[in-house]
Amino acid sequence: MRRRLAWQVLSAALDRRRVLYLGGGTMSALVYYAILGVQLAALGHRVPYLILLVTSQFAASVVVYPWYRLMVFRVSGSSWLLGSLRFYAVGLGFLAASVTGVPLLVELAGIPIMVAQALVIVVNVPLTYLVHRLWTFPARRKN
Repeated sequence: MRRRLAWQVLSAALDRRRVLYLGGGTMSALVYYAILGVQLAALGHRVPYLILLVTSQFAASVVVYPWYRLMVFRVSGSSWLLGSLRFYAVGLGFLAASVTGVPLLVELAGIPIMVAQALVIVVNVPLTYLVHRLWTFPARRKN
């Protein structure tokens, strides 16, 4: 009984979509961190970091949307425009969490910006997966 339950849990965790989502999430975080890190290094003393969070989020979303659409959720036949608008709407939710959570962690707890952003990402990953699966890229129903 325990082995069966363990196998079911492992099988669900290794589901193709979840593995690809994890890869996409890793890619998103790396793209986002690279953009944010470069911007902080180049502009951090002249531009408020909240603005850099916004521009980094937007740029990363534009770069990673095709991965989620084509590889993770394998959407075809529906509108790229509608899908991208939904994807970016979810990104706005993540951005709201970032521009709220990061300043709290940075200003009140004294955590560095990049570490604070990592903590916010860890909390948001499972939530964004569910929203993307159920709303952004819903499975088409077969009649």
